[in-house]
Amino acid sequence: MADQWKTGRHRQSDGDTPRRKRLRTAGGTVLAVLLLVVGGAGYLYLHLNGNIKGVDINGALGTNRPKNSDNGSMDILVLGSDSRSGANKTAGGGQDDGTARSDTAMIVHVYKGHEKATVVSIPRDTLVDRPSCTTSEGKATPAAQKVMFNDAYSVGGPACAVKTVEALTGIRMDHYIEIDFTGFQHLIDALGGVPVTTTRAIDDNGSHLHLAAGTHTLDGEQALGLVRTRHAIGDGSDLGRIQLQQDFMKALMARVDSIGLLSSPTKIYKVANTATSAITTDSDLASVTGLTGLAESLKGIGSNDLTMITMPVEYDPADPNRVIPITARTDQVWAALSADRAVPKSATKGSAGDDVTTGGLVKASS
Repeated sequence: MADQWKTGRHRQSDGDTPRRKRLRTAGGTVLAVLLLVVGGAGYLYLHLNGNIKGVDINGALGTNRPKNSDNGSMDILVLGSDSRSGANKTAGGGQDDGTARSDTAMIVHVYKGHEKATVVSIPRDTLVDRPSCTTSEGKATPAAQKVMFNDAYSVGGPACAVKTVEALTGIRMDHYIEIDFTGFQHLIDALGGVPVTTTRAIDDNGSHLHLAAGTHTLDGEQALGLVRTRHAIGDGSDLGRIQLQQDFMKALMARVDSIGLLSSPTKIYKVANTATSAITTDSDLASVTGLTGLAESLKGIGSNDLTMITMPVEYDPADPNRVIPITARTDQVWAALSADRAVPKSATKGSAGDDVTTGGLVKASS
């Protein structure tokens, strides 16, 4: 397993700079925290290994997929799911209807050399063409046109979400990482909360979040409310919420840096145990060995090496509550990532996401 991180798309950087290294990737909540701590928790190997849930994406999708580019880069689909069954039924508000959707979706493109990355957020309300998928019960479902992006996860789980992203982008996803509501809450609580400063009050009954302007240490329930807030910010759409999520990720990483995880075996155990219990990954990552290998291959990505954008979209003329991809712009994004190049600024110009701002509503706080 470890050898796969040294060749092909998973090749490590040939040398590390002396500056402090840390992962700054997008579903940063799970990916960054988990990969930071698992590498230092080898003595918990068997216990942590048993926590991790894996899905055989390659087996489910077969060979009808985009070409696996061997240029040293890597693409990871990171999802936050809003399952409404079991312990998740009251998390973040809502009822137990037995369904699950992808509430947050991010494509993490790690460039050759593994010293920088671009993260592309996909609004869940984006209308896309979903390919045919197979349900967890093995039933085939026909392809559908102009359906919400998060419909793919509802129909066919992780494999269908990956298949839909690959159909949308033309880029093969090398890995998959998912966290659900309850796992997110527990992970934030295991970190002792995340300090943030809000520049104005946030009141959103939909996400059950009510915060006065000022400095707060958000517990897991409050943090979940924050990353799910949409009606109290921007234009009330998913686009404003995406910006809020990206701001929270920065605050989360500041928290990880400040508490000295690697210096405390107790902290390592608590966070690593919570993180590995909280996620589902593709089968290649579903072990401490797999996750540690990924961590090692990404350790060269530093605080200034991450670019975060939202997929270029515009409001659907037929339904202002939905957005549709701006084909000319998204083609620029996917072409750049396929060629392992930086996404040009022109790609996001004119996107609805550029017109929605949270105005620096949430910032990291010491």
